[in-house]
Amino acid sequence: AQALVRMSAAAAEALRQATLPKGDALVAAQIAGIVAAKRTATLIPLAHQIELSGVDVAFAWHDDVTLRIETSARTAARTGVELEAMMAAALAALTIYDMTKAIDRSTTIADLRLLSKTGGASR
Repeated sequence: AQALVRMSAAAAEALRQATLPKGDALVAAQIAGIVAAKRTATLIPLAHQIELSGVDVAFAWHDDVTLRIETSARTAARTGVELEAMMAAALAALTIYDMTKAIDRSTTIADLRLLSKTGGASR
């Protein structure tokens, strides 16, 4: 899954340098994404609790002011974990927003979407 977070140049520079008032937002967002994936079933009605074997949260600059968050989730179960991957991307993006808002109130989150899916009934 992916999400894009667009921000001002000042916020992007503070994020790159880990000088935001609340600390290192990339570390916090990575942890938030992993926790979100693990708690998907408690937050989305009728979602099944799935034992995850892994969750990855990665960051790359799409351009000078847009951070791309890409996530993946894995399980040994015979079901898809796309909701878990999307939850990870969404909460990582919200964490970046929260931690940059002191510098830039115009930060936006865009393009939350599933990039690919394998496994499960709805391939």
